[in-house]
Amino acid sequence: MTIYAGNLSLKVNEDDLRVEFRAFGKVAFVNIVKDRKESASSGFGFIEMPARDEAEAAIAALHGKELKGNAIVVNEVRPRSFTY
Repeated sequence: MTIYAGNLSLKVNEDDLRVEFRAFGKVAFVNIVKDRKESASSGFGFIEMPARDEAEAAIAALHGKELKGNAIVVNEVRPRSFTY
């Protein structure tokens, strides 16, 4: 399951997120989106957890948790819907 993590402090790095999510199970990858021009965090990222039950437990526990000064937003990534 792919998980969105938002409202991240600029102090949060990929290792910080990996540690938080690993407490609930296996983490396949972590990616914090960076601003192209400044190479600084855009304040959100994505985490892939292969086991749905572990991912759902992480979402329930981490949504709203304070991490380096910010209450993070955590939820499942939903497929995009396109309107033509």
